[in-house]
Order: sequence, then structure tokens, then C-alpha cells
Amino acid sequence: MESIEKNQMIKNSSLLGIKHLAESIALEFSEIITPLDKILAEEELDLFYDSYGDSFDGMTIYDNSQFFIHVNIVKGNRPNTPRSRFTIAHELGHYFIDNHRIGLKIGLLTPHPSKNNENTHFKIEREADYFASCLLMPEERFKKYIQRKKFEFSMIKSLSEHFQTSITATAIRFADIGNHPLMIVFGGNGEIKWKWSSDDFPFKYLLYNDKIPENSVMGEYFQKARLPKNTEDVWPIDWFNYVKDYDVHRKFKEHCIAHKHLALSIIWEV
Repeated sequence: MESIEKNQMIKNSSLLGIKHLAESIALEFSEIITPLDKILAEEELDLFYDSYGDSFDGMTIYDNSQFFIHVNIVKGNRPNTPRSRFTIAHELGHYFIDNHRIGLKIGLLTPHPSKNNENTHFKIEREADYFASCLLMPEERFKKYIQRKKFEFSMIKSLSEHFQTSITATAIRFADIGNHPLMIVFGGNGEIKWKWSSDDFPFKYLLYNDKIPENSVMGEYFQKARLPKNTEDVWPIDWFNYVKDYDVHRKFKEHCIAHKHLALSIIWEV
């Protein structure tokens, strides 16, 4: 098969189509916490938890006319945890999204590892992540839960418990469809690995690109291995570049969660 035909077959799925697909599946069930076990059972998909080293979180394989989903417990994907739920939902994306499933079946897509908390440049991985987010947190239910509520970090925590999703996945979903603009920054080993923000967040550019600003809460953690228990006040110049004079005194909050060499900050305007 010519490469141009491959490109046509594995063309990028529309995000709107992925959203409708994932949410239609989730809303078939009355449960707020999307019952992944029922979806797997209905599709007759075999799920395996096992130790696969540090190589991946999940992987979908097509063999002998069947799909198999493998989840790596070494990466923290214990059964029924928020992390494993996102991993399974991501792999279900590869199964339900037509281009992914067809590609795996006919060999145009080879089985490949998925990894949580990594900013991937692979379109199909971003599509599967988006599918997982919509499957676990359908927009209708998400917006109903946050309706008429003022934003603070406790809302992200409450949402994550409500939908049984990780803080990271919940914060990204809130940035996309929530009622208050956010920026999420993920750092590792003293460097910024990726960021995500609402379309209407007032600043787009970080102060030092991939270097963590020293006056931020995250910066303090990596410098002093110390993290405040509460949400802290920050100023635009602590985090962002191209801050206009009239924006200098805008008040923001930063809530940082850290573990060993990793940290996640959620930033929003008060």
C-alpha cells in the first residue's frame, strides 16, 4: 500500500467526533463514575494487569482477531485507582476511535506504549488522551457539578474524587471546559516538562520557557525541598513573560503538589 493511502486511512480524527463518541459511551450508563469494567465486558475485551518494568502505563495489542489491553502495575496503575482508570480509558480510545482500531487491525499502527503525564507529540496519543478525558468526565456531568461554584483548588480535588480521576487529568479537563481560566504546569527534576492552559487564560508565555521560576511556589520546592500546605499568592511576574505594566498587580494563586522530583502547579487569577 502506498504511503499516501496509509495517510488517508490513519488520518487525524476530529476532536469533536472523539468527544461525541466518548461521551455517548459514558452517558449510556447512569453511574457518575464511568464503569470501565462494564464497557470492557460489553466489548469482550481482555484486560491484564502485570509488571512490565518502567517502560509504559498501558498498551493495546491486536492478536488472533482479538484486542488485549495491558496495564503496567509497576507504574502505579493498581486496579481501580485514578491512574489505572485513565490508562484503561486511554487504551479504550485506541479501540473505539475508528482510525486507531483499523490501523491496529491491519498493521498500519504497531502496538505502542502509552505513558501518563508526558507531553506527547504523537497525534494518536493526544487523541486517546482526549477520548479518556471525555469518557471519564463527560462535559454535561462535569459542568453540572461545578455550576455556580467559585473556583479554588478544593474544587479540583472534589471533582477528582467525584469522577475518580487524577488531579492532573481533572485540572486539564477543567482548563478546557470549566468556569474559570487556569494554567497547569508540570515540572520534573527542576525543569518544566509541559504546560496546559484555558483558551482565555490571560498569559500564554512562561517567564523562562522550560526553567522553573525561582519565585514561584514550584521553584521554592525544587530549591528548598519545601512546599507550603496551602494555596499561595503569586504575581504575574513570578511566572509569566511579557507582563504589561497595567497587569503587574493582578492577583493570582498557585497551588503546587509535589512528590520527590516531580511537581504540578495550578495557577489562576483571583
